[in-house]
Amino acid sequence: MNGDAAMGRAVELAASARRRTSPNPWVGCVIVTADGAVYEGATQPPGGAHAEIEALAGAGDAARGATLYCTLEPCCFHGRTPPCTEAVIAAGIAKVVVAVEDPDPRVAGEGVAALRAAGIDVEVGPGAADVRAQLAPYFKHRRTGRPWVVLKLAATLDGRTAAPDGTSQWITGEPARADAHRLRAESDAVLVGAGTVRVDDPSLTVRLADGDDPRRVVLGKAPAGAKVLPALEMEGPLEGVLDDLGSQGVLQLLVEGGATVAHAFHAAGLVDRYVLYLAPALFGGDDASGLFTGAGAPTMAELWRGRLVDVRRLGDDIRVELEAA
Repeated sequence: MNGDAAMGRAVELAASARRRTSPNPWVGCVIVTADGAVYEGATQPPGGAHAEIEALAGAGDAARGATLYCTLEPCCFHGRTPPCTEAVIAAGIAKVVVAVEDPDPRVAGEGVAALRAAGIDVEVGPGAADVRAQLAPYFKHRRTGRPWVVLKLAATLDGRTAAPDGTSQWITGEPARADAHRLRAESDAVLVGAGTVRVDDPSLTVRLADGDDPRRVVLGKAPAGAKVLPALEMEGPLEGVLDDLGSQGVLQLLVEGGATVAHAFHAAGLVDRYVLYLAPALFGGDDASGLFTGAGAPTMAELWRGRLVDVRRLGDDIRVELEAA
């Protein structure tokens, strides 16, 4: 296995751990021995082994003189587990290839420095673009203290989300709804406004995908008996809400609406990633509800423009993923 393939496999292993590691980063590791044997590891749930330790445990004595590929810089501090750098050094690894350095201030290059001080050849950079995208929620949280905010929206092709009588289920088909549940499973918390709770009474649980239910957050006060309860009920400026959630270890926040809440996050510039599910349907008028409720761009010069990250078909629907340009 060559270096590119090894790092690519490490990225795949990290993706497989995505839904179980938060608030720790999801990391993959591959060890390639001198005779070509390959050992793999991925981060375990909090309190469990990190990816490097998993791979080293599989390799055993074969790790001596081998090359270790890791998506994120090995940790060098005592947390729930001992430093990974100490285990890598003790195992006799000859070379370490790291995609990106860890922005956590307790690491921030010190892991790489410790490995180099022990005489290990360290290369940083291969696979960096893929890993930065994969770990975007973790990177933002460590740098700002706030979660990565994903705004999820579902609409007809003419941008409408609910009929004039208030009905809104279901605009999209089951494949799109299953994908939205996957987003929930990847998120530490999911947020809606109290108005949406009163009108739609959502449960905000993961039912159409594998994974645990996210923490449920309501902006305002949920009515007694709402399906979303128990939930964290929050008020105040959105920046303060994000600071509070970040302090509680929320790395990714999924905002599911409604239109007033979506507008508030968008207008404040607090959305990191937009995910839109577009159904091949048209309301055909101007009396149905739109994606946002509130004042929009007053002129073309002030139009919000984004960058397409991904476009794909899900059944009969289209999933569009974008971020600020």
